[in-house]
Amino acid sequence: MSTHTREQIVVVGGGMVAHRFVEALRDRDTEGRFEITVIAEEPRPPYDRVALTSYFTGRDPEDLNLGADALWADDLVHLRKGTGVSAIDREAKTVTTDRGQVHPYDHLVLATGSYAAVPPVKGKDLRGCFVYRTIDDVADLRGYVEQIRASDPTRTVRGAVIGGGLLGLEAAGALQALGAESTVVEFAPRLMPLQVDEGGGQELRRLIEGLGVTVRTGTATARILGAKARKVTGMEFSDGSRSDVDVVVFATGVRPRDELARDAGLEVGERGGVVVDSRCRTTDPAVSAIGEVACIEGRVWGLVAPGYTMAEITADALLGGDSFFPGADTSTKLKLLGVDVASFGDAFATTPGALEVVYSDSVSGAYKKLVVSDDAKTLLGGILVGDASSYAGLRPMVGRELGGDPSSFIVPASDTTSPMPQLADDAPVCSCNNVSAGRIRAAVTEENAGTLADIKACTKAGTSCGSCLPIVKKVFESQQELAGIIVSKALCEHMPMSRSELFNAVKVARLTTFSEIIERFGTGRGCDVCKPTIANILASLGNGHILAGEQGSLQDSNDHVLANLQKDGTYSVVPRIPGGEITPEGLLAIGQVAQDFGLYTKLTGGQRIDLFGARIDQLPAIWTRLVDAGFESGHAYGKSLRTVKSCVGSSWCRYGVQDSVRMAIDLELRYRGLRSPHKLKLGVSGCARECAEARGKDAGIIATENGWNLYVGGNGGATPKHAQLLAQDLNDDELVRAIDRFFMYYISTAERLQRTAPWLEELDGGIDHLRAVVLDDSLAIADDLDAMMAHHVSAYRDEWAEVLSDPDKLARFTAFVDDATDVDTDLLYVVERDQIRPATPAEKLDDGIELVTQSRTPVRVAGPTLEVRS
Repeated sequence: MSTHTREQIVVVGGGMVAHRFVEALRDRDTEGRFEITVIAEEPRPPYDRVALTSYFTGRDPEDLNLGADALWADDLVHLRKGTGVSAIDREAKTVTTDRGQVHPYDHLVLATGSYAAVPPVKGKDLRGCFVYRTIDDVADLRGYVEQIRASDPTRTVRGAVIGGGLLGLEAAGALQALGAESTVVEFAPRLMPLQVDEGGGQELRRLIEGLGVTVRTGTATARILGAKARKVTGMEFSDGSRSDVDVVVFATGVRPRDELARDAGLEVGERGGVVVDSRCRTTDPAVSAIGEVACIEGRVWGLVAPGYTMAEITADALLGGDSFFPGADTSTKLKLLGVDVASFGDAFATTPGALEVVYSDSVSGAYKKLVVSDDAKTLLGGILVGDASSYAGLRPMVGRELGGDPSSFIVPASDTTSPMPQLADDAPVCSCNNVSAGRIRAAVTEENAGTLADIKACTKAGTSCGSCLPIVKKVFESQQELAGIIVSKALCEHMPMSRSELFNAVKVARLTTFSEIIERFGTGRGCDVCKPTIANILASLGNGHILAGEQGSLQDSNDHVLANLQKDGTYSVVPRIPGGEITPEGLLAIGQVAQDFGLYTKLTGGQRIDLFGARIDQLPAIWTRLVDAGFESGHAYGKSLRTVKSCVGSSWCRYGVQDSVRMAIDLELRYRGLRSPHKLKLGVSGCARECAEARGKDAGIIATENGWNLYVGGNGGATPKHAQLLAQDLNDDELVRAIDRFFMYYISTAERLQRTAPWLEELDGGIDHLRAVVLDDSLAIADDLDAMMAHHVSAYRDEWAEVLSDPDKLARFTAFVDDATDVDTDLLYVVERDQIRPATPAEKLDDGIELVTQSRTPVRVAGPTLEVRS
């Protein structure tokens, strides 16, 4: 179809809902009827606005981008970034951009979203006042806080958030992530007044204040105070009290961006928003409105799920469908400052005759309420604070009979058995993407979806906020069982077991070599999947040095030479520096090694010094120097403990309540060399200000006045996850024992390359089950777990020190096949652009050119070198 005959679709706005519309239309428009132009004000493609706070935990803004890049590379999709629309001409059916460009349309889709509402408070325009809406907003906030800190590193930045709703608590978390003090000011008598009731608000406040955030409810802000430089210095409240602050974040709601529609003469709602019918059409049939700018059923919906539904409806309408808006699912489940909060259905029991079933436990920090019909059979809604693990199973049951005592669904499993109701086909499973249980089942039976990844690709379930993944997985697996489908958990073609099954089989059988394992449990000679996995299992079970005997041939490229291979072919050297504590002599030793071997040095976020640019043959010489200086392997190359990050704690910081440095050093020395399914990272913060970012670690420890709080299952990387609270106010021995058991249970049951966050997410019973195993010994395996860790601690040996004392292990560290002493002096090389190439005959006679030999002694050049054979 030629461009001239295609219908032109113009989308104004480049947010999450606009992205969903474009994706939906292109997926269904198999004939190429439409050409789509998206005009977006922000200078970047659509991104996940819900995950903005992860920007403060080090996540790259590009990681927030939605969907695949291929969508914007599509010949029928044109994304105009950094461009606004100044006018709509409905008669001519064109839009004009702020750059003067005119785009004709056959159908116009308004997806302009909302803007952050700022109350008319005096001083709101002072420097230091921010909103929390876009990447640019949060980048400006971060830059301002860092600027204050840079001007006076000893000063604590004081932040305040006006608004105690969803966005306000996210903003408070962002301030804490920046190391600033945080105060939340809410006009209503409780936090999150639109999502939780009075009981839930009280528990939420206790949990939030326990994390170091000051909360002021029932408080109105009268004005923002400023100095002569027009910078924020404080706040004054309606009761006359004041508070000193440096930064103020407004999080008081949003308003629809409907100014274009107003100017174009389209009908808008009484409280704003472009009025649309149930098919998202405005009063002009050639114009639709979707997302937060649309006023549908008399109101504007400030949630992503209704916006996605509108996007799908509009795409369907353009293709001749007759779908309509079914009403909005206002359910929400969020983790705010590490605290789970969920609200669904008729959470406030407004239905006539509704009954409330409440479970509250302030000791464990949990508040749960179910709203049921007057006969206590039908679920109407609920509120979960502190522990929202039952949300995924309960939300799809709204409007349906529970089939059991309502209290059994919210009382902890240790007290009673929590049933899992069978979901009807039309029960909603993923509200973000409007996916039902029946759609999941159809993907299994009709589209041959054999993995959770297949389900995501087929249905989009679980690809947005991710809170539905546990129930999606349960529906998927139960349907596979009904269909008689056996899903292979085999590691590879040579090993029919999963990693967790193989771990326990090897442990019980007490096998110690790959040959024994493959002969007994597998077939063939192995591959690059099962070999390093078996090597990892043997190392986890304390089977000696990873390069000893047969094990040496099983390792991957990094473990094979106890160093990380870099992209230029050289290797990195990472000595362990427990807790980041190092002597001046140690610093001098590392510096001298780096200078002598021409290595690039880098201070890392894990409180270590990495050395880059070493050739493989230089590694033993480098490590000889480092071992002599008292250093040992930092295991940066292994699936093992990496670092235990710490703040300075009570030793130096005036806010520290426990000695976090000592604890970090003790933990790093205890778990060093511990091999696991994936790398492990810990963090220890000396107070609730959380300077060590402990809740982003596999095991995070935060000091309290009464001891230590232990969080587990946090990960960074492409899919960052906050850790979940496992235990509170532990003493030193209790903390170490809990971490011991957590690590060993994970190592014993996780799958290949599975980090702690997805492992915990897939663990039946989740954090409650883990808590029962680790703290209450519910499986009667605590003694076994303790013994496994005790064996690891007693058997630990520094891997590099053992290599240096063993000629057989040293033999693998050569750059060439020929012996290190067999140097061909006729082969000369030229240093060029930090690389080494063979010299030409003419260059061998040129005194002005620096030549080096094949010798393996260190060659001092400007940067990393690479020896290339002639």
